[in-house]
Amino acid sequence: MGAVVEVEGLHHSYGQGPDAAPVLRGVSLTLGHGEFVAVTGRPGSGRTTLLGLVGGLDTPVSGRITVDGVRLDELGEQERLRLRRDRIGFVFPSSGLLPVLTAAENVGVPLRLRNVPPHERDERVARLLAEVGLADRAGQRPDELSGEQRQRVAIARALANHPALLVADEPAAQLDAGGGAAVLELLHTLARARELTTLVATHDPWLLSRADRVMELRDGRLRETGPERVPTRP
Repeated sequence: MGAVVEVEGLHHSYGQGPDAAPVLRGVSLTLGHGEFVAVTGRPGSGRTTLLGLVGGLDTPVSGRITVDGVRLDELGEQERLRLRRDRIGFVFPSSGLLPVLTAAENVGVPLRLRNVPPHERDERVARLLAEVGLADRAGQRPDELSGEQRQRVAIARALANHPALLVADEPAAQLDAGGGAAVLELLHTLARARELTTLVATHDPWLLSRADRVMELRDGRLRETGPERVPTRP
């Protein structure tokens, strides 16, 4: 199958004119169907910027971005909003769950936005919560869940609309070592089971070792570095 993500000659900077600070300098990247690609780099290297551009959260200064056959850099804001809703799943460092909604209701939000019928929506939400190990927590609100559990709910929500692309930006950054490891392994397992094209920013050695490719951002440029295989987690 063809590429799900194609990035060519991507340039981006913050600020304007002589004070503009370049972040990405001619970045190019292709992700095939079902490919799991990890991006690493020092803080401030532009990983979050790259993921945001590929996910349609921002527009580049120049360059071409194609996701699932659609040119993101040519879309207006409303068109990009629909594409993010329908074809891209996001997992951020913070779960971003709505505090007044239960776990099940949070997972169901993307389905409501697409007007999925209630019966189908409820079935899909229940199945996703079971897959992330939270079938018994469906009625609990975020403040009744641990940080790890909230990230599990966020993963379920990201998968709700059967996205063509999953974008995960340091999804375990705010968790302790044990919870972070569990969340990353879950993310990897679910993406592989679905043959879901995935772009993840991470420093986790275990996850980096299991990516199809590891890319490093340095001085605004992207280069392939691995992966190097490491043992199973102790």
